[in-house]
Amino acid sequence: MEIRIERYDADLKDEWDNFVDYSKNGTFLIYRDFMEYHAHRFTDSSLMFYNKNKLIALLPANIADNVMYSHQGLTYGGLILGSLCTTKMILDIFDSLKSYLKKEGIKRLVYKAVPHIYHKLPAEEDLYALFRNNARLVGRSVSSCIIQKDRIRFTELRRRGIQRAEDCRLTVKKGIRFRSFWKILTDNLVLKYNVAPVHSVSEIEYLKSIFPTNIHLFEVWNEQKILGGCVIFDTGKVAHVQYISASDEGKECGALDYLFNYLIQKIYVTKPYFDFGTSTEKNGVILNEGLIFQKEGFGGRGIVYDTYELDI
Repeated sequence: MEIRIERYDADLKDEWDNFVDYSKNGTFLIYRDFMEYHAHRFTDSSLMFYNKNKLIALLPANIADNVMYSHQGLTYGGLILGSLCTTKMILDIFDSLKSYLKKEGIKRLVYKAVPHIYHKLPAEEDLYALFRNNARLVGRSVSSCIIQKDRIRFTELRRRGIQRAEDCRLTVKKGIRFRSFWKILTDNLVLKYNVAPVHSVSEIEYLKSIFPTNIHLFEVWNEQKILGGCVIFDTGKVAHVQYISASDEGKECGALDYLFNYLIQKIYVTKPYFDFGTSTEKNGVILNEGLIFQKEGFGGRGIVYDTYELDI
């Protein structure tokens, strides 16, 4: 099969976004408006793959130092596939991609596969193609995920936290202003890890304005005081926890136990998956045992976010 590769440019935005809508494994993170909120940080080199003028796949990507990444600004972003893509077609796409990258002087492809929970249809042909092309698994981060129809009972520790929160008469509110929560989040990240959130408060507010049905802020309050909260990225099948944080008072009152009980058992009870996000550092080499202990207390169990390297 003859594959034609086009580099993305702004004139192709509608075609790109429309393809994501009907793809097997695309989510709102792959829309151009999401990818380009931080365009100043990356040299976008996204690719579009055609067969006889029909678009069959996308690759969100950027290039740095003769390496193509898929994509450094995204949690995941391997090949986004059309529903008609077959295994042989993906092998052909990889052959064409390698030839294209070699001509462009690219030495290596770093590939972050889309985890299976985000797939609308089975879409792991790319993992087979990576294997066939001798790609190396170089990162495996573990996330804690709940399958809602087969939930595991919360641990006693988490249930006691919920009871403390009820005794403190905490309430959950759906927020629209991120600044109060971002102050708690930023203070905690700086204190524990000396890092800032991936998104600035202005960036997350901008993304919320563009994707109001996908990005949600939930806050825990004690009367007039915010004690904690989380940001949910809703991709359709998955409610993904993008940020979690609580103040010292919130931790004492069981604010996050109360919040996640509310989200899991009420707001997202009909969602196929509730994903707490990863608890690892340095491509999975380091496990944050305290963080994953909390998530597993709600019944979250492991799925992986994989990164591969392919020499060109």
